[in-house]
Amino acid sequence: MTSLDLSILDFIQAHLQSGFMDWIMPYITTLGNHGYIWIGITILFLCFKKTRKLGLAMAVGLLIQFIVINPIIKPLVERPRPFTINTAHQLLISAPEDFSFPSGHTGAGFAVVSALFFGKNRLWIPALILALLVSFSRMYLYVHYPSDILVGALIGIASGWLACRLILKDDRRLILARR
Repeated sequence: MTSLDLSILDFIQAHLQSGFMDWIMPYITTLGNHGYIWIGITILFLCFKKTRKLGLAMAVGLLIQFIVINPIIKPLVERPRPFTINTAHQLLISAPEDFSFPSGHTGAGFAVVSALFFGKNRLWIPALILALLVSFSRMYLYVHYPSDILVGALIGIASGWLACRLILKDDRRLILARR
């Protein structure tokens, strides 16, 4: 998979690299650093009674994906980042020091996107656009392979879905079961 992954990354560099992209991609990737943008959106949802339950689902989704990706899969797989394999590539950001697989930036974004989607909130669309931009920036900046992004997205989607199943239960079913 690494040769296909590197081919895709090299294609991105050969065909999409530009001065503007070199300038904007570090800013876009920073939005996903430590999940701050996704945590901020989640906190906003938690602040309002109307969206509090969905905010809780978003928080649980973020927590699930974090636990699955960072302390479990990354140390288990220990995949080196692409810039350590292709050392000829010049990084535009500080070199991340943890492992590559899967992408935590992507996992966090897609956990929130899927919680919004399964929670039937229309903000899933702009959240998806942001998650896709952050995910693409990780490949453009040569710090993640496409397969890191794909698996991070799948883990994020599953985490958001599971969180919604746990938090956004159909309360009417619970009431009918008590009768």
